[in-house]
Amino acid sequence: MKSRRTRAGVLAGLGLWSLAFGAFFYFLPPLPAPGTDEEARRAAALMARAIAALRECRESSGPPIDPLSDINRTGLIGREDTSITTSPGRLEAKRTTANPLVAGALVRMFREAGAGRGDVAAVGASGSFPGLILATLCAAAARGIEPRLIVSLGASRWGANDPGWTWLEMSDCLRRAGVLDVESAALSLGGGRDGGGGLSESGRVLLEKKIEETGLPFIQEPDLPKNVAERIALFEQSAGGRPIRVFVNIGGSFADMGTDGEVLKLRPGFNRAEEIFVPPPDRRGVVQEMARRGIPVIHLLFVQGLAERYGLPWDPVPLPGAEDGGSRPALSPPAGIALLSLYLAGVVFGLFRIARLSRRFGD
Repeated sequence: MKSRRTRAGVLAGLGLWSLAFGAFFYFLPPLPAPGTDEEARRAAALMARAIAALRECRESSGPPIDPLSDINRTGLIGREDTSITTSPGRLEAKRTTANPLVAGALVRMFREAGAGRGDVAAVGASGSFPGLILATLCAAAARGIEPRLIVSLGASRWGANDPGWTWLEMSDCLRRAGVLDVESAALSLGGGRDGGGGLSESGRVLLEKKIEETGLPFIQEPDLPKNVAERIALFEQSAGGRPIRVFVNIGGSFADMGTDGEVLKLRPGFNRAEEIFVPPPDRRGVVQEMARRGIPVIHLLFVQGLAERYGLPWDPVPLPGAEDGGSRPALSPPAGIALLSLYLAGVVFGLFRIARLSRRFGD
């Protein structure tokens, strides 16, 4: 009987010790992580200013913000279906990226890529994720990086898919507000084979007219290798002979992603060039061509995985404050292992002490 009481006491004591030790680590302040610093705060603050400018533009001249879909009134959320919608899209993912903290997380990714002041970043973007385009530009500005941007104007659901509020109108609003002034190096329709596949005929005509009015290069090549070559040439031309330090892929465009299924295994966020599978030219997108040239890639597509990897809140309401910068990243694997080891060591120590006390009182 005494032996059973002793074992029960040991188990109860161990449970209490585990709860106490677990509570200690739960309330322990998070360790500072790359990206939660002054640069990241500047990037987040700039994106917050940009969102305020977009909101003001939409409130003053339209199209009006729908508070049911754009709950945080960012001006970065489009509509469910329009004439320039190319494909399905997840509303929660679009709202997750319309968060100033994403710009701070991009600072961390640029650091991982070794890109800093005076470097050139090539950015291939789909209008599906205007929040990610904005976050990338704000992070580049905070870090002194010069972005070279090629944008596909067609967009998936809830992206920049309002015919009166495409990325062109957004960037024009930001320019007039004095927040950001980044002109695209070229434009395309996006959609199937980068030629507007999935667009309605009226949507195609509308976007073609918008692109032609800008006077910017209009990429219309349906052949993948030729399209990729044209984009690379435009990036290099706009870089003025300087090397491209990093390529940022935003969205899942035909030209940037290519057609090889291995690209779906690409991690969201930063990827070293040597980690990226490079298929033959007939299936190779800009992502893989940049990797073939030794240029690292920041891959911004699988938003839920991106949020998990960089500690970003999923579909936050309201938006977090920009003053913290960056994100609240999850512990790195070494830090996580170290804390788990310390926790287990504490549990073992507690078990040892409780067992000794039990033996003492049992004698």
